[in-house]
Amino acid sequence: MEIFDNIAAFRAHCAALRAQGRRIGLVPTMGYLHEGHASLLRLLRPQCDHLTASIFVNPAQFGPAEDLERYPRDLERDLAHCRAEGVDAVLAPAAAEAYPPGYATWVEPGAAAARYCGASRPGHFRGVLSIVLRLFNWSRCHAAAFGAKDAQQLWLVRRMVQDLALEVEIVEGPTVREADGLALSSRNVHLSAEERRAALAISRSLGLGRDALGNGSAPVAALEMMLAEFSREPGLRLDYLHVADWATLDSRAGAPERPDWRGAPVETAARAADEEWVILAAAHAGRTRLIDNMRLRPQP
Repeated sequence: MEIFDNIAAFRAHCAALRAQGRRIGLVPTMGYLHEGHASLLRLLRPQCDHLTASIFVNPAQFGPAEDLERYPRDLERDLAHCRAEGVDAVLAPAAAEAYPPGYATWVEPGAAAARYCGASRPGHFRGVLSIVLRLFNWSRCHAAAFGAKDAQQLWLVRRMVQDLALEVEIVEGPTVREADGLALSSRNVHLSAEERRAALAISRSLGLGRDALGNGSAPVAALEMMLAEFSREPGLRLDYLHVADWATLDSRAGAPERPDWRGAPVETAARAADEEWVILAAAHAGRTRLIDNMRLRPQP
């Protein structure tokens, strides 16, 4: 496995592979790898000749009051994971290498990025899409894998690829969960035992909503059921909760992105059989912000 901290050397390496007709796959990560990342590497490995991974905690997607310095890091541990999954090359640049002095060009992702996580974290997806686009350019990848747990990110990356006519196939990997339902996240390492127990209310609530929508409930009814379940867990502070149309990311019912929300959502019709919807949630357990989602696929 080759390890690069110099972007120019990595670009030359990938360009040579391209010239040889090799198919390059990329899994972008912020490090502190877990089974969710490993599942993406395994998913992409058979689909490419050369598997690459990036390990970079991107400062551009963190706000001034967010947990950039607290974000877990362990490069040697991450490299061991990559070797175990058959990764051929890893890019792990320093921030000054990724954003050299004078860097000033950004991807502006549009209205869909201002909702949900974008409302709670202004500028977050501007930073995400900007670094993803640069990773695509550096790696010259044919395919890139992203996890379904970061649903809004996945949707926006696909939209960027479509809007900018990028020749990159976006491969979606399913959300990987612990046995008790908690979605895997690098941030889970910060949870105390009590906070982790509280965090289980996220997947539990989403499961209730998914079942209700799948059985024909209107979005407002499913939302109220989920909010009631959240309210039973005092150790969890809800950031947002929305039922959205996956095709557009428009909300069908939701609790706006502020912690004092007590209003009633607008009633909308139940999901049509050919529609794909997603339930999106974010909540704080102690100092740790967690996100999760569950999708409702079109019915046959």
